[in-house]
Amino acid sequence: MKQRGRLLIVAFSTGLTLFLLIGAVLGQNKGSQEPYRPLAVLAEVLSRIQTDYVEDPSFPKVTEGALHGLLESLDPYNSYLSPAAYREYQKGSRGDATIGAVVFKRGGLTGIVTVIPGGPAERAGLSAGDIIESIDGLSTQDLSYAEVVSRLEGPAGSTAQISVWRQRSQDPQQFQLKREVVRPPEIEARVMESGIGYLKVLALPKGETQKIAGKIRDLRRSGASKLILDLRENAMGDMQEGVAAANLFIRRGLIGYLEGQQYPRQSFTAEDNKFLADEPLQVLVNESTGGAAELLAAAIIDNRRGGVVGARTFGMASIQKTIPLEDGSALILSVAKYYSPVGKKIQESGVTPTDVVLQDRNITALPGEDESEAEPQESAKPQEDLPLKRAIELLKAQEAAPQAA
Repeated sequence: MKQRGRLLIVAFSTGLTLFLLIGAVLGQNKGSQEPYRPLAVLAEVLSRIQTDYVEDPSFPKVTEGALHGLLESLDPYNSYLSPAAYREYQKGSRGDATIGAVVFKRGGLTGIVTVIPGGPAERAGLSAGDIIESIDGLSTQDLSYAEVVSRLEGPAGSTAQISVWRQRSQDPQQFQLKREVVRPPEIEARVMESGIGYLKVLALPKGETQKIAGKIRDLRRSGASKLILDLRENAMGDMQEGVAAANLFIRRGLIGYLEGQQYPRQSFTAEDNKFLADEPLQVLVNESTGGAAELLAAAIIDNRRGGVVGARTFGMASIQKTIPLEDGSALILSVAKYYSPVGKKIQESGVTPTDVVLQDRNITALPGEDESEAEPQESAKPQEDLPLKRAIELLKAQEAAPQAA
């Protein structure tokens, strides 16, 4: 093995040994050494790499890969940024334009949670569940979640070259998407049959609660006496806005809370003066419901304020902290997670509806995709909205409004 490689191994092993000793002391102070025992296995693995690997290993690359894996195994929203990646991340020149998609990273794969109507991703035919294999030639398996999001953002008019794979496709498709400042559509509101007011909310940015309140008042004036709040495909927004929106429907009680190992519990309690709607309520969710919308749906269920219809939500409700390290690298670490009023963790677990109704998605074929691989269409007529149909049935069955929580 080359002398430089031996020096790297010695330095790394020495640092690891010191870390193990410090860890053991800390473990004794906490009453347990259990968290540090796997590091002994890591030391043995490194030793085996040194003696048995087929060629001279690049230990900086090995170390960086191990750190990526360690953090992502804890939480897919954790990130390790190398010194170079952190410098790039700090530049702040990424811009406020995007491809119009909310993305996730789980099990090493990067995919789309939902696309914003009218945005570049939707116009290109991309949809929830599509896997992004690379961005500008870089494999997303080698990028942390923070790097993925950063590389999809940029100045308006700039382009992102992405490679996308869909389950039914044999080969990934290449897309050159021009970044835009994408705004979610305005709230859709209308009165349906039997005096049912319908609101479709695709995002919960700051200020959206007041718009929802205005739409509810408009629906009342138009004769609505029951409400459906459609949060399907809603995975963008501010968590505090989710709390505020829940307060429109919940008079008193706990809406949710935020807590972490070193993060004191922060409870969000409904305020009576912000309560607005006591009409019978059904909320629609699906696999692309995430974040603030999940907190809202969980509060409705746990306060027994109404029903939630659809599929289990995505599960993305945590806050991260950036921690610079001495060598110029950084960690982006989840320090607290959101919980429902009864203590259910929303992150990754999502929210399970009170009435599970699954709905097949209509997926547009990607450009260049073999038509024989496309999902068969039985007819040209629009697919029946089964969750919405079920929500209407449940509201029709309610003769009187329940007492608001």
